Formats: sequence, C-alpha cells, structure tokens
Amino acid sequence: MALPETWDTLQLQTHADGVLQVTLNRPDVGNAINTRMGQELLDLWLSLSDDAEGLRCVLLTGAGPKIFCAGGDLKERNGMTRAQWTHQHEIFERQYWALVDLPLPVIAVVNGHAYGGGLELALCCDFIYASSHARFALPEVTLGIMPGMGGTQNLPRALGERRAKELIMTGQSFTAEQALTWGLVNQVIAPEQLHNEALRTAQTLARNAPLSVRQIKKSIRYGGQMELRTAYRFELEAYNQLVDTEDRREGVLAFNEKRTPQFKGR
Repeated sequence: MALPETWDTLQLQTHADGVLQVTLNRPDVGNAINTRMGQELLDLWLSLSDDAEGLRCVLLTGAGPKIFCAGGDLKERNGMTRAQWTHQHEIFERQYWALVDLPLPVIAVVNGHAYGGGLELALCCDFIYASSHARFALPEVTLGIMPGMGGTQNLPRALGERRAKELIMTGQSFTAEQALTWGLVNQVIAPEQLHNEALRTAQTLARNAPLSVRQIKKSIRYGGQMELRTAYRFELEAYNQLVDTEDRREGVLAFNEKRTPQFKGR
C-alpha cells in the first residue's frame, strides 16, 4: 500500500536515517481530530504497517507552537446524530488500534497542550517527549462523555489507578513537569530544543537493527498483558525470529571487525 502524495489534515516530512515526521495540521482549530483526520491517520498507519518503504521510526507532533492536539473536533460533532457520531468514532477506534499495532517505533513530540483525544493519541505512542509549556488532560467528563480511545486503560497503566481515576473523574489538567514526575512522559524539554532532541532519539532508534526494534516493541507491549512465564516464552519466540537474520550476522561481524554495523532490515 503506497502512501498518498497529498493529505488534507496531515503534513509528512522524511528526515535522514529513515525517520518520518507526521504533523497534525489543523492549527486554526488546535489540531483537533475531525472525521477526515481520523481517516487519514488510519490510512497512514495501515500503509506503514503494510509497507514501511524503508522508514524506521515515526515522530508525531502538532502544527504550531502551542497545541499538540485539542482532542475531538467538537464543532464538527455539534448536532451529529447518534449514527453519525458512532460512525466517526468507529474510524477513531480503528485508527487507535492501527497506531498501537504499528511495527515502527513512534515518538510523540508533544509541542503544546494535549487534551482528550490528543492525550489518548500520545498515550498510544512508544515514547512521549513534551515541551515544558505543555499541559495534559482528559476532560471528557465535563462534556457528559468519557475517554473512548484508550484513556481509561492507558493512563492507569502509565500513572497507576488512583492517580488516573483522580485525573479522569475530575477532568483536571496537569503540567509537563507533573507528567514527568508521574512517569507519563520520557523527557520535558525547552520548546526551542524539543524537535531536535526528539529527532536525535528517533535517528538513534533508526540506526539500530530495525527487526530487533520491532520485536522488542512487540515483546514489551504484548508481553506486558500476560503472566510472567507466558510473557517470557513470548519473548523467546520474538528473540528466536532474529537468530537467522542477515542483521544478526552483520551485527556480530561488525562487532568483531570493530566497525559500525550496516543494518538492512533483513
């Protein structure tokens, strides 16, 4: 499945070492997720899962200096029938699972506020790097609904049940520093340094053996949902699939020849 050349709500940019930057591009409405953006994200994740086309890592960020993603587009949702709302949410759900299952590592570069579905989108990613001025919230309870893209599942897994209940049931926002202290984000970085720091990490990941990175991601994500002995067996299955690869042989050979390995994803 080839990537489309043009997008209505996303901007795509390829960096060195096979890093793809995906920018949510609706800055006039806080990069809110409307039906079109949900569909384009779904198409993108499915395309990358089908054929990464040499890409090895994804950066996900928002357009503009202040907002990563404000969540669902409430202006579009205003006046929706139940059928329309349900249809839209089915697209959002499929997009969520396509991102969760994406074999490539994904770094959320939270350049500003991440509210509602925006925070849920970041929680689907493997790492979160946040601007020091970013704020986070799941405020759905103040709108008569609740998180519906993994928020009630991923936030407790990141912060613990009691903290997550407090945040989700009150709808209160919290700072990037609080998110770091609680273990939600990997790093809090000054706005002017955020993109470059995330890109450096992405390029480090991209230079490592891509098959190994994919198997590690799979082992951690799915193994974490199993009891320990079953998870260890799952890890061994993932490990054994790497033994006969060209990259494994290249890695060992390069070590012995004291040179940088050239991994090809084979």
